[in-house]
Amino acid sequence: MQKPPPSVEFALKETKPQLGGGSVIGDKLTCAYDLVEQMHYLYVRVVKAKDLPPKDVTGSCDPYIEVKLGNYKGVTKHFEKKTNPVWNQVFAFSKDRLQASVLEVVVKDKDFVKDDFMGKVSFDLHEVPRRVPPDSPLAPQWYRLEDRKGEKAKGELMLAVWMGTQADEAFPDAWHSDAATVSIENITHIRSKVYLSPKLWYLRVNIIEAQDLVPSDKSRYPEVFVKGTLGNQALRTRTSQIKSINPMWNEDLIFVAADPFEEPLVLTVEDRVASNKDEVLGKCVIALQNVQRRLDHKPINWRWYNLEKHVLVDGELKKETKFASRLCMRICLEGGYHVFDESTQYSSDFRPTAKPLWKPSIGILEVGILSAQGLAQMKTKDGRGTTDAYCVAKYGRKWVRTRTIIDNFNPKWNEQYIFEVFDPCTVITLGVFDNCHLHGGDKTGGTKDLIIGKVRIRLSILESERVYTHSYPLIVLQSKGVKKMGEIQLAVRFTCSTLVNMLYLYSQPLLPKMHYIHPLSVIQVDSLRHQATQLLSVRLGRAEPPLRKEVVGYMLDVDSHMWSMRRSKANFFRIMGVIGGLIAVGKWFNNICNWKNPLTTILIHILFVILVLFPELILPTILLYLFFIALWNFRRRPRHPPHMDIQLSHAHAAHPDELDEEFDTFPTSKPSDLVRMRYDRLRSIAGRIQTVAGDMATQGERFQSLLNWRDPRTTTLFAGACLIGAIVLYVTPFQVLALLAGFYILRHPRFRQKLPFTPLNFFRRLPSRADSML
Repeated sequence: MQKPPPSVEFALKETKPQLGGGSVIGDKLTCAYDLVEQMHYLYVRVVKAKDLPPKDVTGSCDPYIEVKLGNYKGVTKHFEKKTNPVWNQVFAFSKDRLQASVLEVVVKDKDFVKDDFMGKVSFDLHEVPRRVPPDSPLAPQWYRLEDRKGEKAKGELMLAVWMGTQADEAFPDAWHSDAATVSIENITHIRSKVYLSPKLWYLRVNIIEAQDLVPSDKSRYPEVFVKGTLGNQALRTRTSQIKSINPMWNEDLIFVAADPFEEPLVLTVEDRVASNKDEVLGKCVIALQNVQRRLDHKPINWRWYNLEKHVLVDGELKKETKFASRLCMRICLEGGYHVFDESTQYSSDFRPTAKPLWKPSIGILEVGILSAQGLAQMKTKDGRGTTDAYCVAKYGRKWVRTRTIIDNFNPKWNEQYIFEVFDPCTVITLGVFDNCHLHGGDKTGGTKDLIIGKVRIRLSILESERVYTHSYPLIVLQSKGVKKMGEIQLAVRFTCSTLVNMLYLYSQPLLPKMHYIHPLSVIQVDSLRHQATQLLSVRLGRAEPPLRKEVVGYMLDVDSHMWSMRRSKANFFRIMGVIGGLIAVGKWFNNICNWKNPLTTILIHILFVILVLFPELILPTILLYLFFIALWNFRRRPRHPPHMDIQLSHAHAAHPDELDEEFDTFPTSKPSDLVRMRYDRLRSIAGRIQTVAGDMATQGERFQSLLNWRDPRTTTLFAGACLIGAIVLYVTPFQVLALLAGFYILRHPRFRQKLPFTPLNFFRRLPSRADSML
């Protein structure tokens, strides 16, 4: 069945924005310092006031500032009983929305009934100076207040007013006219921010043995294990095989710790006294600040740690003084590993934790987050649909968050960020979200920022110094099917500082060497990655503004390991696409053997004879053939970064029930009848996989049975054939045998039979152990 052509709706589109005030000519910028479109703003910095007139009986005032430009009005906080207040606040008005030619900065006195007018300063916008970084900031000046008639009033105001762009250093912390409806309490939730992930360490606890344990019941053999707790992480050893008061384990427990370390490591030695009851025999609390840090595979020294035990005395827990139990352990923070928080398939960083082990950077990645178009309605406010969009980018330990554009389906951010690159085989992830915490969302407790879509860009496919300007579709898979939520326009440039170092990296291991010297198991890596993502969610969620758990989880793909029928089908078709080339070669060779094109078959005969007579030409011929294939494919090389492919993901043809299962919670929350149906379907699929695994085992056992005399007749025949073959090969030149074998395989169809090949018939008759299976 032929697949439908890719939809234009979900395609990547090349754009030509006016970057840096210039334009893109070919792949270069006419203005090489910027990757975003310039956005012009009127900036007003309100610094302070002095000698304000008193407005109440106490001889003081409660001043605040109103910055008015047309229908837009920005307000500072007010001070109580202060005639010389200091605000140092910046207001930014978008030039595209200027509705007046005069700017008014009004000083008012806060009152219960009506705020009193104290004075104002007016500016003609045509007279406002223009500032372009890297010029120094415009120095604020003192301005005499005027009354409503334009006459001088008492008091002065220190201000600075200028025209600038989003490149101004005042831009990130300024009050924006686009967000005039956002309250002062929630203004921090809309600002752009740069975050750094906490440094993550693997904490390895090698528990060796314990001594002089004191179980409460001395008449039985203790069944002792050690339980370790670090924050929300809890691990335990197996029960010791030595059932005494001096048990041994020699077992590793590995945790994920975030620097700075906040929680201590708590180890308890426990005795299983009943099927559901454990008795604590001792406890040890270790501060991670004092733990040794290891950068390589050299073993560290073991150490004895004293255990503590608390007993109940008069209703209070008190430490037991005469207590000599102790625990022997090796504890270290592993700096030679990379702590995974992303999937290795599209990770943005592979550096080890310890900075002394980092290799020098190979370049920088510059990303211009320009705008989005046609975003979907994400929520309803005042009876109409709205979207408050912001973008998050993650590369390495660096996270960036753009400002939130309020109530706009076509937001323009035009923010540029730079990331240091240490490995070209990494991926940057950008996600777009709807901000749901601008109108008291935190008070509800259950409000989450909504997902609009994300984009991944692999750096290794980017040409150095080239500017890529594309509009990427924002695609989200929902329980009802795949949906396009809009498009995001990006400008990306990867600059390589040293080409030799970058090419040298392709010969180096992808992961730090500790992953190969002392590798972690697949189960350990998955479990530790889950713990790492939980730690990141907690730490980044405490920033201001916070990166919330749902945002961090979506960016890190925390649910990528969950079962999905759709994803399983997509991976199957990926495998078929990989082996499709081998199948095509097999069909081509079959056509050669069957003389479909006699001229081609004769040429293959001639080539075969040459290679047999001159075997030293075989490897150069293969390498030259691969070179010409690469040269032929060069003209069809991709000229744009890849994007989310709905056909590759098998999202366009997914059954609704499969999507409903994919979005089910874990553990399931579906009715029992539906779970039973899905379980039976899964059993059916597993049965087919089981059959394939059994067939593979059968073929392997048939090879084994050639020499193990399970079938004496087949082993006799095979051993005899080996003896005859050895004698023939000793007395006959190899080139003669190769020519005979080749001409036999390439013989004309009139000399062929449609029956299977004799050695294949012999192999299929070999016994396997399938008949011994229950």
